[in-house]
Amino acid sequence: MKIENIDISKTIEAAKKQIAFDKSLSPALRSTFELLILVINLMATRFQTNSSNSSKPPSQDPNRLRKTRTDKGLKRDKKKQGGQVGHSGSTLQKVETPDEIEEILINKKSIPKGVYEQVGFESRQVFDIKISTHVIEYRAEILEDKKGNQYIAAFPKHVKKAVQYGNEVKSQSVYMSQFQLIPLARVSDYFNDQLKLAISKGSISNFNKDAFEKLEYFETWAKEQLLRSPFNHADETGINLNGTRIWLHNLSNDKVTLYHADEERGSEAMNRMGVLPFYVGILCHDHWKPYYKYSCTHALCNAHHLRELTFAFEEDGQKWAKKMYDLLQEINEKVTKTTAGVLSPKKIKSYQKIYRTILSKGKKNVLLQKKLKLSRDERKRVNQEIYLNA
Repeated sequence: MKIENIDISKTIEAAKKQIAFDKSLSPALRSTFELLILVINLMATRFQTNSSNSSKPPSQDPNRLRKTRTDKGLKRDKKKQGGQVGHSGSTLQKVETPDEIEEILINKKSIPKGVYEQVGFESRQVFDIKISTHVIEYRAEILEDKKGNQYIAAFPKHVKKAVQYGNEVKSQSVYMSQFQLIPLARVSDYFNDQLKLAISKGSISNFNKDAFEKLEYFETWAKEQLLRSPFNHADETGINLNGTRIWLHNLSNDKVTLYHADEERGSEAMNRMGVLPFYVGILCHDHWKPYYKYSCTHALCNAHHLRELTFAFEEDGQKWAKKMYDLLQEINEKVTKTTAGVLSPKKIKSYQKIYRTILSKGKKNVLLQKKLKLSRDERKRVNQEIYLNA
């Protein structure tokens, strides 16, 4: 392991040997040095972790050097660059009913003299947007009888004031501030600059609050859908709330996603989310211990496995981890290509055999490391020998 051209592993090994041979050190000082070496080793290992080989989010390693899988010694993705076969893409297509048609006539002075008959047009379409304010005035009819009694037509339920913002304004505001995560002041600037609507940050905040309250029924519906779902995914991540770190828990399937922000990260927060204590289906997660408190069927996330296998191969030199990484990628690719989304029993049995063989090599590798108490560089060398001779 190298940091700023310093070989940490060799430096630590040299320090250990010097401490071992220096008889002038007192037991207390020797113990202190050994503890400091352990701390340095742990910190160096943590320095080497990033979003590709651990559960760290990409936001915590913004300056990482992007590598290909072959740079890491891992299996290269066989997919070509660009859109894949079957990908719908986003290429513009002509529409049958354009909003506006502008005919371009030939200047007959620019063509030879003669008698011509119009036989059609060659068309091209330009897709554009118009940003403008649209004001609807509702006029409720007033009827008056001969006695002077007046009767006024009822306004629609959503029209409650003499002047107000419409639902399109509110939905655009909520979309920009909550989905696109644009600050309130910049959302306000957008409405002022582009639409000439003077909407304050307070109004934008109220739109968000109104949307939150109206989503109460959706949250109840989402929980019901997730409880009935045979398969769900669960995860959690840290977020910032006014400078304080809290936790955003999420639970999802292929159609529904439920978020729950909580000061706690664990089963208490998950219980407050109101789904997992009652869930009996299959739950896919990163094998974090609190998930095992729930009596559902547990499935472990291979995306997390791949990151951990990457670290085991890159930093610990465990060659079996590379084999397992490639195997999981291969199995996933084979399953994706099948029409039914599942492999044949014969193929599953074949992959299970390979899977267990690799695990056996890995177990043998790790047990030997523990027994010999090897340094990281020594582990890499022994790992390679075991892998080649097993």
